[in-house]
Formats: sequence, C-alpha cells, structure tokens
Amino acid sequence: MEVKENKWHSWCSGNLAEGCKLCVKGRKLVLFITGMCGQRCFYCPVNEDKFGKDVVYANEWKIKNPDDPKELLEEARLTGAKGAGITGGDPLVKLDRTCQYIRILKDKFGKSFHIHLYTPLLLVSESSLKKLYDAGLDEIRFHPDINDDKEWYKISLAKKFNWSVGVEIPVVPGTDEKIKKLIDFIKDEVEFINLNELELSDTTVKHYKLHEMDFKQKDSISYGILGSKDTGVAMVNYAKTKNFPAHFCTAKLKDSTQVGNRLKIRAKNAAKHFDKITSEGLLIRGVAYQKEFVPGANYSKKLENVSDSAWKELKILREKIIDQKLLKEKDIIVDEYKPRLLLSQKNVEKYAEELKRLGLVPAISEEYPTQDSFEVEIDFL
Repeated sequence: MEVKENKWHSWCSGNLAEGCKLCVKGRKLVLFITGMCGQRCFYCPVNEDKFGKDVVYANEWKIKNPDDPKELLEEARLTGAKGAGITGGDPLVKLDRTCQYIRILKDKFGKSFHIHLYTPLLLVSESSLKKLYDAGLDEIRFHPDINDDKEWYKISLAKKFNWSVGVEIPVVPGTDEKIKKLIDFIKDEVEFINLNELELSDTTVKHYKLHEMDFKQKDSISYGILGSKDTGVAMVNYAKTKNFPAHFCTAKLKDSTQVGNRLKIRAKNAAKHFDKITSEGLLIRGVAYQKEFVPGANYSKKLENVSDSAWKELKILREKIIDQKLLKEKDIIVDEYKPRLLLSQKNVEKYAEELKRLGLVPAISEEYPTQDSFEVEIDFL
C-alpha cells in the first residue's frame, strides 16, 4: 500500500525523526551558524543576506555578537523552543562556534533540549564528529552529493557514536535512480532519510540559474519546483519497500505548519499587553514612526543607520506624550529595534492628530512577531 499524505502535508514511511517531531510543532529553533560552505550546490536555498557570509541567525534574528549568547537564548525563550536545528552554509566550517552553541543551549535548557545538525560531507571526519558528539549533539543529518558518491563512505563514521544519524537531501525532479542508489547505500548505515521539496530561491536564480535548468514553479504562489513532489513521494514508497524510514517534507509543511506554529508561539510571548494577536500569529498594533523612518523605499537600509540622536528624539517625544497626559507610561513604548513608538490600535486612532502635531506618522500595523517586526500591512492614519 502506498503512503498517504498526513496531517502535516507530508508523506512518511516509518516514524518521523526526533528532530522533525519538534519541527512540525514549531518547537525547534533554527540556528544558522554561518553562510560559508565549500560545497556549491546548485539548489542552495540560503538567501542573499547569508549566502557566503559569516553571519549567525537565530530564526529570523541576526545575532549581532556571535560570542554573546544573550540574543540566541532570548529567541529560544520567546519561541518556546524545545530544541534546535543547526544549519548553514556548513556548520563544520565554524566547528568550534557550533560546539560552543550546542553547549550553551544544553547548559541553559538541559539535556532534553534536542539538537540536530545538517552538514555536507566535505569536512566530515572522525575527529569533527567526536567534537560534535562530545559537545552534546543529539542527531546528525548528512547532505551527500547524489551525483558523486566518492564521499559517501564518511556516513558510516557516525555509527561510532551513540546518537541518531540520518540523511537529508532536496528532491531534484527526475533523479529517481540516483536517490534509489543512495537509499540502497545508506539503509543499513543510518536510521532515516528526509527528502525535501526542491524550492526556487533568490540565491538559486542569481548564482545557479535554477530557472534555466528547465525547472518550473509548480504554481504561482509556491516556490516549490514542479515534479519534486512526484519524485519525493515515489522515493518514500521505494524506501518503504526496503523497510527504511523516509519522510518527504513539503514546502507547505515548512511554511504553514513549522513556521506557522512557531510564529503563534512567539506571538504569545512577544506581544505587548496592548497588541492583538491574529489567528495566524501576526500582531496588530498602533505605531508612530519618525518621518525619516517611515516604511517605504530602502527601508531596511535606513534601519541599518539609525543615529543615536534619532533614538534620543523618540524618547523625548514619548515623554512629551506622557507629560501631556495623553497616555500612561505603560501604554506607549519605544520599540527596541525600530525607531518608532508602539501603542494600542485604539490609542493610535484616538490620538492620531496629536501624534502628527509632534511630527510623528501614526499608523496601524499588522506585522510578524519576529525580532525584525516585518510589516505585512500598514494603514497610515
């Protein structure tokens, strides 16, 4: 009997890997260790802000100082994380940093905080694996090149350690025989294989011209590549005939289930007392922008260069509003990350004219509950 689509919009033969069980609940922190990687996969999904750059992100939060765990731990707290998935680039390029972060997370949240890691095979060795294992890594997922099997032997090195071992690859349409060869090679070496729906990204378009390889988006609203799902489901069924656990993870699972659940959790923890939380986990709030930092062209660039005087002016304006007895201290807040004031939707509508007279631009914003507070919709008053 062929496998059927499950409630997470994916296909699975056997049990989900432990890391995946937490992912679908939105309980995994995505820890991006570095954008550096020696393996140039033509389907690399890493975006332009990270590709080839030595930067660290916790979910969507860029860590300003990689040596300071404060922001990483705060993101884990806000999202109610029960574990972390370490990715890149290649985390083994920055092995010491990776091991340090594993230890920090384990020390803070305990041994039950489940951590898995993705890596290509280029830098895999018994010594690098031992460092990861000694740091406390629970699960490792290898990313072999299906077009070249010369490094595949390294997968067996992981069996020397008492952790979960798997393989995870994107599904390129029409590579059925190559994936079957990989499954046959690893079925007695690892515990599972994860097959991800191939997606188009800005990076693949710019650097690898994926769109020129006769790959097409499956529809106008998805980045998924036409044919990837058919190949992926077929490979799960093939793995089933080998009694080998396999999971085909769709773009929909990642977007609507994994990220969606994580946003809802973060919204509850990050919301101010006056924010409204939508059913999708977005925040609806009142905002008052400084004129030079109103969202529009080059908004993200402007936010990179906010002067100390701009922040000082915001604090002064907030004090004026409080002194004029328009609002109490708890009802108007200086945003920590953007030069704007936060208040309730009700109050921004009530005091819109007063805010304008102070030189501010009042609006109602519907935005993500993430560190960057990305505005999905803004209604200027």
